Amino acid sequence: MDSEVAAAVGARLRATRQARDLSVGALASRAGVGKGSLSEIENGVRNPTLGTLYALAGALGVPLATLLADRPGVEVASEGIGARLLDATRHADGTTVEVYLLHLDPGARHRSPAHGAGVIEHLLVTHGHALAGLPGQESAVGPGETAVWESSAEHGYTVLGDAAVEAVLTIRSPARDA
Repeated sequence: MDSEVAAAVGARLRATRQARDLSVGALASRAGVGKGSLSEIENGVRNPTLGTLYALAGALGVPLATLLADRPGVEVASEGIGARLLDATRHADGTTVEVYLLHLDPGARHRSPAHGAGVIEHLLVTHGHALAGLPGQESAVGPGETAVWESSAEHGYTVLGDAAVEAVLTIRSPARDA
């Protein structure tokens, strides 16, 4: 993430936190993130990982794209996984639809925190093979196949085989009270 994007993400994070009347310490505690790390992210001097941004978005009750400042092309990563925001649409009824291009390295196993009740994920694999979904309910998916689940609990993606996985991930979030 370049410095301009990091600054925009930090500003959006701070504005969202303040709109919910949360202190840095309160949000850090809710998200399980260090207070100093959160402050550095808000000030644009630290690049947040995908996992950290998901934890913060979950604690704030907003879609990840909100913290990415709805900037298509923004990429975030954690070990073994990268996500590029392709589109984020907020509909008149309050629902949000986010579309990401995912890349999972060979051998990657990524766990994502719960995104809230009613949040539905659709994963379309375009290359490679993965196991995706809620623990104990994962689906094995290969090129041209999809997995769908409600991400109201921890869920994840595991690469099967020796090839990287490329996929399109769509996340539909229901309207939320601010």
